Amino acid sequence: MTPPALTDRAALLRNRARATEFFLQEEAADEAQERLTEVNRTFTAPVVVSGFPAVWPDFPAVADDEVLALHEGAHDLVVHAMALHWANDPVGQLVQCRRALQPDGLFLGLLPGGQTLHELRAALAEAEAEVTGGLSPRVLPMGEIRDLGALLQRAGFALPVADSFTKTVLYRDAFHLMADLRAMGEGNALAARLRYPTRRAVLLRAAGIYAERFGRPDGRIPATFEIICLTGWAPHDSQQKPLRPGSAAARLAEALNAAERPLPREDG
Repeated sequence: MTPPALTDRAALLRNRARATEFFLQEEAADEAQERLTEVNRTFTAPVVVSGFPAVWPDFPAVADDEVLALHEGAHDLVVHAMALHWANDPVGQLVQCRRALQPDGLFLGLLPGGQTLHELRAALAEAEAEVTGGLSPRVLPMGEIRDLGALLQRAGFALPVADSFTKTVLYRDAFHLMADLRAMGEGNALAARLRYPTRRAVLLRAAGIYAERFGRPDGRIPATFEIICLTGWAPHDSQQKPLRPGSAAARLAEALNAAERPLPREDG
């Protein structure tokens, strides 16, 4: 049975069409460029998967549709840029990217991680529970770094690596932050979202909780954005391989200059 869709794609595309603020997309693009300069490789057939191709003027781009407009084995670099969190099938997106790579081609994915907007999520949840006695889907659930790294392995990438960095942005208040999210095209596009405006009492209480719990001495509030970076390679015979179990040439105890002790027996 097909699981229900997480994202309302039509709503997501409407949100993106109204976007006027791209600082988070640009931050990710700068990070990607910096990481690529550290790779000792000249890429001649790159492509970026993005909902905001204008942020990537030097890359051919395709939309982050459910079925990506990529050809098998056509690229030596695929960048999936700040869109994987909206995918209804993230593993499917990664598999499509891997298939589009030439052997030993590089995949680089950037997406918001689980710490992103944790302040706003906590304030909204507490406010809604307090005012209405219930909870509704308001902020997109985002993956944790360990889980996202495991997706690279499931998709068949070699040498998978996942790491992250955080950026903290200061806002006047919670309303300023929510307006900025809409301006970034990152408003609520969850398929299960409420289809009527949020009660003003909920928003006012959320703004108050946010300021009380997270506010700075100058009155501004911080918003955390965690960007997870996923790196993997299309398999190739030239790549490093893990050693077979038991094939080490030296014992760990010798390398650490430590005494080796047998494990205690467990009598059943």
